[in-house]
Amino acid sequence: MDLSKRRFIQALGAAAAMTAIGTPVAVARERRYDLIIIGGGTAGMPAAIFGARRGLSVLVIDAAPQIGGTLMLSSGQMSAAGTKLQKQLGIDDTPEEHFQDLMRISRGTIDQEIVRLAVNNAAATFDWLVDNGYKVLPGYPVKGILHEPYTKRRYYWSALRGVAIFEAMRPQFMQAVNEGKVDLLLEHRAVALQMGKNGLIAAVTAEDSGGKRVNLHGKNVLLATGGYASNPKMFEQYSGLPKYLNMSYPYAQGEGHLLAQSVGGYMRYAEKYLTNFGTLLSSYDVPSTRLATTLFHPHLRQPWEIYVNSRGERFVREDVPSVDAREQALRFQPHFRHWVVFDQNILEKAPPILENWTREAIAEAFKARRPNFYQSDTIEGLAKAAGLPERQLLATIEAYNYGVTTGNDFFGRQHLPAKIEKPPFYAIRHQGTSVTSTAGIAVNNKLQVVRKDGSVIANLYAAGEILGAGATQGQAFCGGMMVTPALTFGRLLGSSIIKA
Repeated sequence: MDLSKRRFIQALGAAAAMTAIGTPVAVARERRYDLIIIGGGTAGMPAAIFGARRGLSVLVIDAAPQIGGTLMLSSGQMSAAGTKLQKQLGIDDTPEEHFQDLMRISRGTIDQEIVRLAVNNAAATFDWLVDNGYKVLPGYPVKGILHEPYTKRRYYWSALRGVAIFEAMRPQFMQAVNEGKVDLLLEHRAVALQMGKNGLIAAVTAEDSGGKRVNLHGKNVLLATGGYASNPKMFEQYSGLPKYLNMSYPYAQGEGHLLAQSVGGYMRYAEKYLTNFGTLLSSYDVPSTRLATTLFHPHLRQPWEIYVNSRGERFVREDVPSVDAREQALRFQPHFRHWVVFDQNILEKAPPILENWTREAIAEAFKARRPNFYQSDTIEGLAKAAGLPERQLLATIEAYNYGVTTGNDFFGRQHLPAKIEKPPFYAIRHQGTSVTSTAGIAVNNKLQVVRKDGSVIANLYAAGEILGAGATQGQAFCGGMMVTPALTFGRLLGSSIIKA
């Protein structure tokens, strides 16, 4: 069992302890809460903690049998400027610099109002977690690892990933539950919002696993239900592509989005959909699991191979240092798909392109004809096996070999270690994928759900992935700008924005 799976199981064990504290439905039915939170994850937990701290009566509803939400699976990337840790390390940083970096990385496609609210309050959120036991990896913060780097060291990661964030919040949440300040209703899906005559949400209808329904009354409702990435129909509706990868939190079904829309809310930012540079899938079935992690980052492994699209053409300088440049290049390729092409010489001499795979394991995958692995003694045969145009793949490899010989690659590639000329020839198909939700429910600067005409549903709020990656990251992947805004918005809503 690998470390990430073991941590996930350990985290589930810790979270499962919460099930014993579930609030009787009769109690929840009889009370009128100051705040009903639908979703006990990244945004819902801090909202409950800080709301209870202020004296609000709080009810948390979650469809899962435990709290924690996507933190059980999340890499837990965080970013914040002006933190106490930065100051201890002599790093001079400000929220404004963080904002400008996000504008640069996203090319101005972020929701500026939402992002300013996030970055201006992120340091306080991060400091709160650290004060409650959150520990970063040695050497952190850094400028960046998996995504386009920041100009300052404000990117944080923990050895326990998202579980570390959960563990920093869990004791406070449990204390609030034990003291009766937070009621917890697990294994209940919120299925309807009831609107009162005054235009405010009057009640939430929840349903247990047996189909039994209960009406829960509250002055304010927070939708913290996460995304829709595990709902294939909604995923394809808002991304335009099938849900290829099955790695999202299983309860991310988009139910909060439907609830908001049922009372006039609307979705935005679907056009900002972006995938990673490609995942090696285990099968041709959709959705599929991931078979392996491919090392596309030149700072980790310089490329020996070439990457071609479905037309058999190269489409990016394979050794370009910018993560964003590679991801943006794939955005313009058919089906967000590409093939990694190489030969026997590269297989024998290059560092393995699949993380933690030996050359022998890679060779065996081709021999066994595993899905997405193709090989042939000729380039024409390889093209036929991989479903690529033969003449174009031949021309592409010939042009690349010319660049290797002359040192003048047509894409400006600098790392040109070897031609592709020794049979057998190989190709590994990669599929651009995403495990998060790009589109999200529209809110104002107080995180209140709004309608297309601009009117506000005054006591209905939304925070977390339900707002969509398009709001906090734009059409880019910005390190830490999913988890940190969710935590921050939950904290702000509980501590100040939502009124009793």
